[in-house]
Amino acid sequence: MATYEDFLKLDIRVGRIIEVEDFPKAKKPAYKLKIDFGELGVKTSSAQITKLYKKEDLYNRLVVCVVNFPPKKIADFVSEVLVLGVDDKEENVVLLQPEREVKVGNKVY
Repeated sequence: MATYEDFLKLDIRVGRIIEVEDFPKAKKPAYKLKIDFGELGVKTSSAQITKLYKKEDLYNRLVVCVVNFPPKKIADFVSEVLVLGVDDKEENVVLLQPEREVKVGNKVY
């Protein structure tokens, strides 16, 4: 069983998507994202969210991400953060996001 101390090891932050590109080299349909985390800077991520989200709908959207996992190479791209989501009934990823506008870089507790 995980402990609260285990949870505290994760650095989960709110970021704002500032750039979205197609990612044709990914094995499964995905986008390349650039996400602004304020003082933490801009980080990259690959996200398999193409079924529910169009590129233009993602721009400027707040997302919740784990920012302290090691970078992961996906095809020719380095994903620096993990964007969090949950499956819907059809197993499409629905992004987690704050219900209100918050400062980018804020930590999730």
